[in-house]
Amino acid sequence: VQLQASGGGLVQSGTSLRLSCTASGGTLSNYFVGWFRQAPGKEREFVGAIRWYNSYTDYADSVKGRFTISRDRAKNTAYLQMDFLKSEDTAVYYCAAGPTIVSAARDSRSYYYWGQGTLVTVSS
Repeated sequence: VQLQASGGGLVQSGTSLRLSCTASGGTLSNYFVGWFRQAPGKEREFVGAIRWYNSYTDYADSVKGRFTISRDRAKNTAYLQMDFLKSEDTAVYYCAAGPTIVSAARDSRSYYYWGQGTLVTVSS
């Protein structure tokens, strides 16, 4: 499975941005698709994940209520809708796929497939 993340850019604090993650070369049906981010000088962190077959979602506390993950089966694409962006959301955002159980969805080591990352910069 190949993943292509897109949609990053420079936005102002308080505004919104939507990232996309399109899969090709395989099915996501049994996987969680996760979003992770890595800010300069920091470790990669979990943002949220969606289980493909039933849209069950999980979010990090830092984004809960502001970010929403969804998926479009027909387009084989997952989305990360980011609202009320803050400067601390500035990071390279990655999508990934792999785990099949809820307990593994937050662990980046559980993901087999990774997109290339897209940069989100939030100016204050």
